[in-house]
Amino acid sequence: MIPSKPLAGLKVIELGTLIAGPFASRICAEFGAEVIKVESPDGGDPLRKWRKLYEGTSLWWFVQARNKQSITLNLKHEAGREVLKKLLSEADILIENFRPGVLEKLGLGWDVLHALNPKLVMVRLSGFGQTGPMQDQPGFGAVGESMGGLRYITGFEDRPPVRTGISIGDSIAALWGVIGALMALRHREVNGGSGQVVDVALYEAIFAMMESMVPEFDVFGFIRERTGNIMPGITPSSIHTCADGKHIQIGANGDAIFQRFMRAIGRSDLADDPTLADNAGRDARRDELYGVIDRWAASLPLAEVEATLVRAEVPASRIYSAEDMFKDPQFLAREMFLAAKLPDGKPFKMPGIVPKLSETPGSVEWTGPALGEHNEAVLSRLGYSTAQIAELRASRAI
Repeated sequence: MIPSKPLAGLKVIELGTLIAGPFASRICAEFGAEVIKVESPDGGDPLRKWRKLYEGTSLWWFVQARNKQSITLNLKHEAGREVLKKLLSEADILIENFRPGVLEKLGLGWDVLHALNPKLVMVRLSGFGQTGPMQDQPGFGAVGESMGGLRYITGFEDRPPVRTGISIGDSIAALWGVIGALMALRHREVNGGSGQVVDVALYEAIFAMMESMVPEFDVFGFIRERTGNIMPGITPSSIHTCADGKHIQIGANGDAIFQRFMRAIGRSDLADDPTLADNAGRDARRDELYGVIDRWAASLPLAEVEATLVRAEVPASRIYSAEDMFKDPQFLAREMFLAAKLPDGKPFKMPGIVPKLSETPGSVEWTGPALGEHNEAVLSRLGYSTAQIAELRASRAI
């Protein structure tokens, strides 16, 4: 018997574009929610044209919109807004990432939607949240990462701040959005509550991840600065370059781990040094220890460095590229590459499902749909006749 997915029976309407909103609804779709993505008839989500394109469509799109249904609605058209209201009247969750005030100008603010469907949970993802002096300003993930503190501490101390390599601000905000939605659903279902707004600001999503930044500044006036590859205050944990030019992250900051590591590289003197027995002592001699590890790693190719660390049970990993991942047995054993097909039948791999649930796992049923692919099916379920759907199309409401 095929197990039910944990979010089966939930209906999610997505009004998002690009990353934060669509990633949140993608997670819902992977775990069984019916997700209907509402797009503009004029080209749809810009993500369809981002990064590497295959026959005119982004490969990212096929992943980000998997398991979703796509319908097109012109929300500036009264008939288009009426269709959306019908969808929302029977929905569990609305996910939107417009600038605050956009839905209100369309007559689709929270007061209207809550009256329409008191059980609706509305997830609102925006740069700065729905309140405060900056609420009306536009804000992308890069801005949230900057204001939230991540960019300030990312990079090397003698160079300007750098980007992390992915749109992590948007993705973290999406995760908070899903967490908030599930909390709101539990309150609705278990505590007998009504629907509510889940307000996620991108800068706050990052700020919430900033570890001990706030108390350290408040109590000591300490401002954490960029420290490159090392983990500040925790030693040793850094990236090192091997003889073949490849890189490896070594985290030997546990007391017993450090001792095993030093013995494995022929430095029993450091393993037995009582001044290095705890993290405080090691951090005080940080430069010395990193010099030792740098010289050891630089004397051997990556494969030998890895083998030594595995034998010594020292946490470590080469710095993986996509090519490394594709042939790695751990990725393969955990089914982190799923086989799929592009619209013309060409096979391709897409990332697997996270997290792994033992009883009700998520899955991918189909890749990102064509623009408006599900117009007829969705509208028919709402009670629109063939003639009415044709009229909506002729009037450019869909």
